Amino acid sequence: MARPIWNGTISFGLLMSPVQLYSGERSVDLHFRLLDSRDKNPVRYERVNVETGEEVPWKEVVKGFEYSKGSYVVIDEEEIRKDSPESTETVEIEAFVARADINPMYFEKPYYLVPGKKAEKGYVLLRETLSKTGKVGIARVVIRTRQYLAAMMPMGDALVLNLMRFPQELVKADEFTLPSGNAKSYRVTPKEVEMASQLVESMTVTWKPEDYADEFRARLRKFIDAQVARQSGKKVKSAKTAAPAHPDATTNVVDFMALLKRSLDKKGQGKGGEAGRKAPAKAKRKTKAVSG
Repeated sequence: MARPIWNGTISFGLLMSPVQLYSGERSVDLHFRLLDSRDKNPVRYERVNVETGEEVPWKEVVKGFEYSKGSYVVIDEEEIRKDSPESTETVEIEAFVARADINPMYFEKPYYLVPGKKAEKGYVLLRETLSKTGKVGIARVVIRTRQYLAAMMPMGDALVLNLMRFPQELVKADEFTLPSGNAKSYRVTPKEVEMASQLVESMTVTWKPEDYADEFRARLRKFIDAQVARQSGKKVKSAKTAAPAHPDATTNVVDFMALLKRSLDKKGQGKGGEAGRKAPAKAKRKTKAVSG
């Protein structure tokens, strides 16, 4: 059973609902150690002075801010602690907003809020109110000495607290050269839009997150298991690796109509999955209407 990060309360006007905060994600990364290739012993990270090459003891390590290239100002630990946000262990809702108004780029990390014993009523009241109104609670919360902006929202029987990025943490789109103007400016024709829409419709399925997995991690895990088995003397079957498929390159001079027709034909011939079962007849009728 997972351990709560902290025990606190949800503050909603005068309503106080005791809760426990649990992480809503788990790490599935494969962690590697640096080894000496000669004897397979781990290689340690050491605190080394870049000028002298000597190791620096922890008691001599301080925190500094580089305000210009190679120039630092030392920040006292006491000053850092003094300016740190007070750990109140309270999710204090400051406002409610429409879920659709929040750009998904602001969401960073999910947590579950679990009601304390005999505190279910306030929890359910807030959950049902958010579900009924379609609103999201915007709050501030301190986790491990850092203050976060957060969005509280209902998800099934749970209240989920999504930590959010502050606006200054996001890169604005206007820093990039993006194609502005309407589709006509880029010679995108109505037929191409219609056929692309048909392709989207033919590929549309019910969202089932369990249908998706980290394929690279699975292959890497399989390789690691095989190496461990070989090293321990066990027999393992060699896994065949399929050659990667190379999609057609798409540029401004590619015949998009031809690519779209080929894509629709391929989807129509496919078997299995909602797209393969439902789309072929519909896509075929619409393709006939726009061809010629």
